[in-house]
Amino acid sequence: MEAAAIRDPQGGANQSGIRDHNERLVLSLIHRHAGLPSAEIARRSNLSAQTVSIIIRALEKDGLLLRGEPIRGKVGKPSIPMTLNPDGILSFGLNIGRRSADLVLTDVSGKLRAQRKIHYAYPKPDALMAFLSEGYTELTGALPARQVNRIAGIGVAAPFELWNWLDTVNAPREEMQIWRHFDVGLRVAEITGLPVTVQNDTTAACTAEHIFGRGREFSDYAYFFIGSFIGGGVVLNDTVYSGRSGNAGAFGSIPVSDASGNQQLIQHASLFLLERALERAGNDPAKLWDPDCDWSDFGQPLDDWIDRTARHLAIAVVAAASVIDFECILIDANCPPAIRGRIIDRTREEVGRIDTQGIETPTLAEASVGRNARAIGAATLPIIDRYLLSQQRFA
Repeated sequence: MEAAAIRDPQGGANQSGIRDHNERLVLSLIHRHAGLPSAEIARRSNLSAQTVSIIIRALEKDGLLLRGEPIRGKVGKPSIPMTLNPDGILSFGLNIGRRSADLVLTDVSGKLRAQRKIHYAYPKPDALMAFLSEGYTELTGALPARQVNRIAGIGVAAPFELWNWLDTVNAPREEMQIWRHFDVGLRVAEITGLPVTVQNDTTAACTAEHIFGRGREFSDYAYFFIGSFIGGGVVLNDTVYSGRSGNAGAFGSIPVSDASGNQQLIQHASLFLLERALERAGNDPAKLWDPDCDWSDFGQPLDDWIDRTARHLAIAVVAAASVIDFECILIDANCPPAIRGRIIDRTREEVGRIDTQGIETPTLAEASVGRNARAIGAATLPIIDRYLLSQQRFA
């Protein structure tokens, strides 16, 4: 099996053509295993040693791969692991949330190179595009020209139907309806001049977890992300499944009825509820969105919110496990890691109180990417589109 010729080795990540499948396979294997020698790549990929050698030399010349330190064994020549060059591929991610937005610059390892953030009462298209324009100009202006040419594109993560649930977040209907007809992908492309990929925000978060986090451990799992509104994602056969309309894993809409008559998980396990509770208690709700705040002074409102979240999240977890026999349920949140741990511990307790006859009791685990998962996931989308295979598990 012969490899196709690498296109313009000086072009780096700014080439418009997609890469040959074999190149993507080699890059994906190296990415997943954090470095592999050529012999191991050949074994895992079923490509000939000669083909792998040709691909590696071209990718190395292209600036996408680096040679690691030789590993000496008992016999034979030392093996040299190939690793991804962190400076070889960069990407932007724009996360549009209901209370804040993030613009991040990441590298192929998922490391945040730079981040800009804006808070608001509700998202306005013009204000967000001004934030993007200013942030993009600032961040690219700080990069050497050679790294600007390594930018693969920009991914955009945004909630499905951003104009809905307005009463829940006290956003004006007239202004939010602008989003219904606003072509965010087109506007982002006009501002940045980059290829744009748009995805549901919690599916993007699931993508980040699958590529960089604990998701690599499982072939099939459900992923919950607790943000202003709770949502999620689904991974099947090692691939993030976005669904027919791009809204697979819309776990916030799972019915979880209670005495109050509210029916959806989103109304019982979302951060906007804690925001309201803090305000009623005289605590500054803005602290909730401050990434440096550890939430240690939130007191009883936080305890009550965790209890309520866990009770209803447990119902949704069991419902999801009743549809697909997931290996695991991963849970992440826009909160400090210690709080995320408390939520998961309490949810495990609540799952233990639910009748799960007919299914295996779901296994819950903490996700690992954290509160920036949506923005990092957005930035990952152009890298996957242009350099990696979408299915991330390999032998």
